Amino acid sequence: MKLEGIRVIDLSVFLPGPYLTLAMADHGAEVIKIEAPGEGDPGRHIGLSDGPSTVFFRNLNRGKNSVVLDLKDRAQRDALLSLCETADVFVESFRPGTVDRLGVGYEAVRACNPRIVYCSISAFGQDGDLRGRPAHDLALEAESGLLSMTLGNDEKPAMPGIPAADVLAGLQGLSGVLMALLRREQTGVGDYIDISMHEVMVGGMLNVLGPAFAENRQPIPAHERTTGGAAFYRPYETLDGRYLVLAGQEPKFIHNLLGAFGRPDLAEPCLQGPGPHQEPVMDFLAAEFRKKTLAEWNAYLATIDVCYGRVNTLPEALAHPNLIARGMIRHDELNRRHVGPPIRFRHEPARPNLHEPALGGHTAAFLNDIPASE
Repeated sequence: MKLEGIRVIDLSVFLPGPYLTLAMADHGAEVIKIEAPGEGDPGRHIGLSDGPSTVFFRNLNRGKNSVVLDLKDRAQRDALLSLCETADVFVESFRPGTVDRLGVGYEAVRACNPRIVYCSISAFGQDGDLRGRPAHDLALEAESGLLSMTLGNDEKPAMPGIPAADVLAGLQGLSGVLMALLRREQTGVGDYIDISMHEVMVGGMLNVLGPAFAENRQPIPAHERTTGGAAFYRPYETLDGRYLVLAGQEPKFIHNLLGAFGRPDLAEPCLQGPGPHQEPVMDFLAAEFRKKTLAEWNAYLATIDVCYGRVNTLPEALAHPNLIARGMIRHDELNRRHVGPPIRFRHEPARPNLHEPALGGHTAAFLNDIPASE
């Protein structure tokens, strides 16, 4: 696997950091998850369980090793620094300044190991006026402006379906870590990576910033290309109260569907770009899609070249034939389902370990002589 021989020290909790190190573990890295005594990662206690741990925790921490350390105890902190001497990557997600107070900040770790690639994930970054302000995913989606573009039918900010700031922070952190490891091959020296969840959200909205950059105005989501202003990029209700989406605005898709519906004349407004002028097309399509059930439309649309999708429930999505055929949904010996690694290599495929660690289950294996905390 691509990351065999890479050792990762992971002090992160909840979602962004564990999401980063999950990808590394799935592709062969040895991930040592450092947890606090007592309850460990709060993710161990979030949501439902389907075995020895919560689904939330096992989804993000499979294949990792759990080592319990009290970093307020000098001997145990020193034991972690000793472990860092053999590590390649260090990931943490405390508030800025916390790891320095604990004695395991970048400078302390780099003194032990100049080759270390050290990644800090925080809400607003390691400097600036807001560096110490606490914030989770939803707050960063709000501060970044994303929620001003994510509106319900009442045109008020709506709760997002996924934690975009958490996931993007994990992905950008993973990209930074891998770039730094690649550069280290040439220089022999590691680096420090400062990931701000606020910044990754802004960096993830490049496709919707046109009005704000070009005209310094707030976009009207209902008039924009990917947030409701295009007849061929929006959801439609079907006869049975289910929903499908049209999701392709290329001319060929527009002509194919409107031609099949006997209304090629409606193509012209769609080819003029998004906006209120497309509302007659939206009204026509809404009326058409209410004539058949979701299953009937799924079968029909599959016969013409049009970009569409069913709005699946989560159980339906996890049973999706394409995911099953490609082996994306995996089962462990307890018959629990796991989402497989989405990064696929032809020559060195991931081999995820579907076992999650018990709290402190690997402490002795990595650190045999750690004094107990006083």
